[in-house]
Order: sequence, then C-alpha cells, then structure tokens
Amino acid sequence: MALIVQKFGGTSVGSAERIAAVAQRVATTRAAGHDVVVVVSAMSGETDRLLGLARAVSPRPEPRELDVLLATGEQVTIALLAMSLIGNGLPARSYTGAQVRILTDTVHGKARITGIDGERIRRDLAESRVVVVAGFQGVDESGDITTLGRGGSDTTAVALAAALGADECQIYTDVAGVYTTDPRIVPEARRLDRITCEEMLELASMGAKVLQIRSVEFARKYNVKLRVLSSFEDGPGTLITPEEDAMEQPLISGVAYNRDEAKLTVVGVPDRPGIAFSILGPIADANIEVDMIVQNTGLDGTTDFTFTVHRNEFDRAMEILRRTAADLGAREVTGDNRIVKISLVGVGMRSHAGIASRMFGALADETINIQMISTSEIKISIVVDEKYLELGVRALHSAFGLGQNDLAS
Repeated sequence: MALIVQKFGGTSVGSAERIAAVAQRVATTRAAGHDVVVVVSAMSGETDRLLGLARAVSPRPEPRELDVLLATGEQVTIALLAMSLIGNGLPARSYTGAQVRILTDTVHGKARITGIDGERIRRDLAESRVVVVAGFQGVDESGDITTLGRGGSDTTAVALAAALGADECQIYTDVAGVYTTDPRIVPEARRLDRITCEEMLELASMGAKVLQIRSVEFARKYNVKLRVLSSFEDGPGTLITPEEDAMEQPLISGVAYNRDEAKLTVVGVPDRPGIAFSILGPIADANIEVDMIVQNTGLDGTTDFTFTVHRNEFDRAMEILRRTAADLGAREVTGDNRIVKISLVGVGMRSHAGIASRMFGALADETINIQMISTSEIKISIVVDEKYLELGVRALHSAFGLGQNDLAS
C-alpha cells in the first residue's frame, strides 16, 4: 500500500460530470489498495468570475478580503467531490486550507507555505477515508485566509506530499504528460517518460505551462516524486524525479518558448562601476522582474545595456528607464515588445560539447537572427523576433531529434 497525493486542476473539475469522473479515478486508486489525499482547484473559470465580482464592487479590492472571496472557489469543489466519493461508497472528508492548518506567511495573493499540520489528515487516512483538500489556500498566524497565487494548487499538493511522506504526487491536467515541446506547434512532439526536477524547473521558467514553478521547487527541495497525468485519458504520464537517473541522460529533453517577452536597451551609458545597479535599481524598486541581461562595452568609454522584462511591464519599464537614462547622460533608449524567447533544456548538456553551435547552425539555416543569448549549465536561451517563434521551435526540435519518429540523440 502506498500513499498517493492526487491533484486535479480547474478543467478536470469543470462540471458536475467531470467531478464524478474524478471521483471514479480516485476510487480506482483506492481500490488498488492505496491511501489517497486529493487536492483540487476551483472549477474552471470560477476564480476569474470571482475576480470580476470583486472588481465590480471595488476597482482595487483590499487584498485580505480578496483572499477570503477567492478561497470560496475551492471550497465548492472539495464539497462536491467529497459528496461524489461518498455517493460511490467511499468514506471521504473535505477540508479547507485553514482546516488542515496549511500555514503561510502574510502576503495576501502570493503567500508562501511555512508549515503543514498533517494530524487531521493522518487520522482520517487511518480510518480509511479519502481526504479532499482545497488547493491554492492556507491561513496565516493570525488566522486570516491567504491564497498562494495562480497555479497554487500544484504547490499545495506537493507540500502535502512532502509533509505526509507520500510515495508519489500525481498532477492531473488536460495534457498526457510533459512533451519535448508544445504539440500545437510541433505535432510530432513526444511525451517524455521521465525528466528531472532541474529540467522541469527550466522548462517551466521558460514558458512551459504544465506545472507551476513553485511546486517543482518544492518537489526538488523535499525529494517528492511528481507525475504529470491526463484527467481525460489513461496513460503513464511523465515522472519528474528530484535526482538524475544513474543512466546517461538524453542530450536535450525539450524546447520551451515564452511569448511574454519585451526588450529594453539603454545606449551610450558611461562605463563606470555601479552602472548596472544605477539602471536596474529603479526597475527593481518598481517590482518589475528582469530576465535576460546583456552588456556591451564600446571603445569610446560607453556601454550599451540590454535587458528583458515581461511584456505586460514593458511600458512601465520604458518610462522608468527613460528617466534613469536622462539622469545618467545616456544617448538613447530603445525598446521592442515583439520578441520571444526560445530555450533548449537538457541535463545532457553537462557532458556534451557543441550544443550551442548546433543550435545556432539550425537557426542560421532558417535565416533566423539571434538578438540575445543566455546560458546556464543545462539551458541555452535565445531571443528572436516573434515572427520566427514557430519556425525556430520546429527547427530546433528537428535538429536535436526530439520527435516521435526520431532516433535518440
């Protein structure tokens, strides 16, 4: 007998019929002799509906009260699923995050989990109950309801798996697993049997939407085995493991992309110590996250400084940068919010040379100009004009033999 934590997202519980289907899937796991804890999101579209109600009565809802409102979405789902399970002859009990005592900090709307009291869950499991827990929410030391931000139900599930010592945390979604790239762009994309947390973190941060980044960080930190599965079809899914397998890893695991990129450049800044801080400090003070950074020093004693931000932050960042550039005596500020980022990810890069040149050659063959390059131990990211996104992804996917019919690299 194993302890399995299963998480079902909004599309998986989007109607009464789908909730009944989830109950059947949980019953199958229970019939196999396993203890089951289920974490659910609000029904598809419910969080947006609640946000719309909040903004209808207040243009800037007070964060504490907004969390109180948003937490009700999951409360509906846990009650309905528990009812469905009981109707199928399975003893079940539902809990909100506060009832479980999922403890968080006090940052409403983006709270982080600080601890979990698993005693009530353990008692129910000992009495052969299925435990259904509301994802996305917790409670702070003052007893106030908090929410964990978009995708927070994934984090709830992994945190519970860690706290309870679960054998596996299964994330059910609307895809059959983690793919080598987006099948909507490359129909030949292949489902991966397994991938490391490290690779999944890179893919998630580069734009892959299968898992929430914080949940993967939690899994790696607390050695939790994750599996991504489909709610709508049977299959083995993709196992995400905290450590690399003893066997040699594939050269490249996937090609990720992010459309939400914008680039800003300040040209002709005096090249002196502290100039990077002078440029990025005001950006950070505005709580704007910076991604890729490139600095080029010219022969005339000036430097060009380029960085990327989320596309939604482009106008605000440009306004701040223009003021900063004027103070610094820069020649010009330019920007481009029609760029995308494409990334190769794979732990096999550590032991293979020539990945970058192979990548750049594949893009050159398609006459795709690279504007920025960033590397890490297991990732190479490039920025290109957004019109080249699909062509670039397909070219790299083919160049590294990632398709269903390709031989392993």
